Formats: sequence, structure tokens, C-alpha cells
Amino acid sequence: MQRIGRLQAQAAACGVALRAPPPLPATCCGRGCNGCVWEGFYAAAQWWDEDAVHAIAQAAPVPARASAAQSGD
Repeated sequence: MQRIGRLQAQAAACGVALRAPPPLPATCCGRGCNGCVWEGFYAAAQWWDEDAVHAIAQAAPVPARASAAQSGD
């Protein structure tokens, strides 16, 4: 959960709009069911995380390229 917040803050700092992260499950019965709602949540959160990291990377300047362009190399 903390990672989602950090990625949202990083995206906001870069001016990147991210889709909303998956909502926390509210229907878990706590019996360890096969196919628990938490399994679906973690899979969706992982996909959201990868999508967010990619979007932020596309928006953020690459330091090595930026410094090379400034120095004329």
C-alpha cells in the first residue's frame, strides 16, 4: 500500500496522470479460500504498479541523456 502512495506522489511530481489503483477488497471471509479476493487484488496491484512505473519512466528525463545533450557530447 505504501508503494502505491509513493508511485502516486512521484507521478504527480512528474505531471503524470495515473489511473486509480485497484480498490482494497471488502468481501474477504478470512477462511483462506482458493481464489481469495486478495489474490485478485495483489495481481491487479502488481499490474497497476508496472503500468505506473512505465508511465513515470516515460515522463521523467533520463539524467545521462540530459547531461550529454547539455555538454554537447
